[in-house]
Amino acid sequence: MTLKQFFEENEEVAIAFSGGVDSAYLLYAAVTWAKRVHAYYVKTVFQPEFEFCDAKRLVTELGAEWSVLQPDIFRCKEIVQNPKNRCYYCKTLLMTEIIRAASQDGFSLIADGTNASDDISDRPGMKALCELGVKSPLRECGLTKEVIRERSRQAGLFTWDKPAYACLATRIPWGDEITEEKLARTERAEAFLMSLGFRDMRVRNVGKMARLQVKKEQLPALISRREEVVTGLKPYFEAIMLDLEQVR
Repeated sequence: MTLKQFFEENEEVAIAFSGGVDSAYLLYAAVTWAKRVHAYYVKTVFQPEFEFCDAKRLVTELGAEWSVLQPDIFRCKEIVQNPKNRCYYCKTLLMTEIIRAASQDGFSLIADGTNASDDISDRPGMKALCELGVKSPLRECGLTKEVIRERSRQAGLFTWDKPAYACLATRIPWGDEITEEKLARTERAEAFLMSLGFRDMRVRNVGKMARLQVKKEQLPALISRREEVVTGLKPYFEAIMLDLEQVR
């Protein structure tokens, strides 16, 4: 089945939209081939502000209808406690919010941007998607991340070369309580590094210390700007460490 065929068979669809590469292309395809489409963006403290800005820019460029949902993520104690299957509880909460809103808008089919490159055996959130009946057209149609990027480039989507960006909660080690303060300092620290030109990096929380990960090709730049980086991050962390293993 092709993506075009999927949307010809499913003419009315609600898109779980994050503003990332995959959901951006999925929304583009839905707007192109489906008859009725609505995107739902869930805005929480787990997502940095730039993701929301990217999402807003894309729906504007596509002329798509969308809704912004803002559930209180901290109402779920299982998420706050941050167990290894945190993503299961988080995905359940977020997708339940989308399903509720979409149902009120008359949609019965919910689609997300999981693609054929995603390893479902290592993603607790996939269990939630299956339980809730969420469809993954990109995966069903065999579209890998590489193919999605190339098709996004051909379609003129600015997201085509956007680096993968897992939510801010992934910067906090499993078992450490998730707090707004930890998320906020991580977002500010990563925003600072982005302002220096580092595109694909992570600031991992290790107690009150930061562990920096960048792509290997950016290591020389990070080291050469060591003093600037330390000065910029010290307001948020007591110590700054460099992880020589690159971002995965």
